[in-house]
Amino acid sequence: MSTYRIGMVGLGVMGRNLLLNISTHGFPVAGFDISPEQTASLIAGAQGREVFATSDLAAFIGALEAPRSIIILVPPGKPVDSVLEQLRPRLGAGDLVIDSGNSHFSDTERRIADTTGAFTFTGMGISGGEQGARHGASMMFGGTRELYARVEPMLAAVAATVDGSPCVARVGERSAGHYVKMVHNGIEYGVMELIAECYDLMRRGLGLTAAEIADVFDGWNRAETASYLVEITAIVLRQPDARTGAPLADMILDQARQKGTGRWTSQEAMRHGVPLGTIDAAVGARDLSAYREQRLEAAQIIGGPDARIEVDRAEFLKSLREAFYDTMVIIYAQGMSLLTVASREYNYDLDLAAIARIWRGGCIIRAALLERIGAIYRSSTDIVNPLIAPELLSEVASNQSDLRSVVATAARAGLPVPTMMAALSYFDAYRSQRLPANLIQAQRDYFGAHTYERIDEAGTFHTDWAGPATAGSTPSKHGD
Repeated sequence: MSTYRIGMVGLGVMGRNLLLNISTHGFPVAGFDISPEQTASLIAGAQGREVFATSDLAAFIGALEAPRSIIILVPPGKPVDSVLEQLRPRLGAGDLVIDSGNSHFSDTERRIADTTGAFTFTGMGISGGEQGARHGASMMFGGTRELYARVEPMLAAVAATVDGSPCVARVGERSAGHYVKMVHNGIEYGVMELIAECYDLMRRGLGLTAAEIADVFDGWNRAETASYLVEITAIVLRQPDARTGAPLADMILDQARQKGTGRWTSQEAMRHGVPLGTIDAAVGARDLSAYREQRLEAAQIIGGPDARIEVDRAEFLKSLREAFYDTMVIIYAQGMSLLTVASREYNYDLDLAAIARIWRGGCIIRAALLERIGAIYRSSTDIVNPLIAPELLSEVASNQSDLRSVVATAARAGLPVPTMMAALSYFDAYRSQRLPANLIQAQRDYFGAHTYERIDEAGTFHTDWAGPATAGSTPSKHGD
């Protein structure tokens, strides 16, 4: 007789830990993996729990209560499609399959369509890594309210909690769960690069030791700049290398790897015309770090200023903290702006207040700032960018001199701070009543007859520019 409430396909690090988390909270769970070693390891580690594990797919399906609910945690791409093809002949229309890997949202849309009539498929983003899966993650469910209701009690039990509220929610329709997770990861890229820039300014610029920098980040983690990523950075910087005794961070190669989710966020923003410069800069910084051989060669032939920053240390660190906060606000604001546009373009009906709420705990980008962002969206569902909310704008505006000072100091020292520079440029462009795009429109009309609009008359216009010698040519109106 079927006795297991939920099934887990994929018993790697994430799948195994989430399964154990589910069983810890009293939900009988069955696990499947094509590797007998994985299933044997789970069985050995789940003694005394209501856990069943097998490499026999038919036995796995047969052990689940009907209608069945199954979570997939396998690598994105072809592995997910392979699992779905194996499940298709064994499931029915009332069964629910939830892909909780890092799948691209467009693949989730395709799979929803492809599985219609065979079973119900949807996506759910999970953030928190190995520890989050085991002890409480942030989970972003996409799909109908009816589907969410089927699994909500279990998800609420295993999610992280903040102030008694579980960090799980139905964030929107269809593939919304994976879209929100993608933007989460884009924000993650931005904040990680920002922290790295601050570290570099302190390490190479001020000459602080790793331990001294850890103390700075510890201080930041006790204020409005508090975040999980700041917290773990202090821990990382205090870790000694077992071989040399030096700080382990100093012994790690300066080439940052990536799985592409930050790049997906940038691509989506460009597709919809949403300015996302801070995250774009973070993706670019990771890309540039991979060109290490070229950088080593360039360092020998391209000169630059001395990286040492000769300033009052205490005053600079104070300014750096404010510059960090301003840039972090802009990173989150840009991410939320993309979600606002995506909600409309894809008919997701995203709950932005709920998204900010569930990002407060369990996930990689959890930060004190999210309390304020959540409050902004709870007070107004029409906000297009949290940056312009009075609660945040007043702080960012009052801190702007610190951001300008830090960016200028970094530029004079030849130290790269791409996210801070991008954040400052975004802030200045966003507050500008007039930008030089008028000249770009004139250029486009010159070489491609793309037309332009005027400030003193409605409609579109084209000028026969003809070249530098024909100044004063008469524009003609188009589109009437």
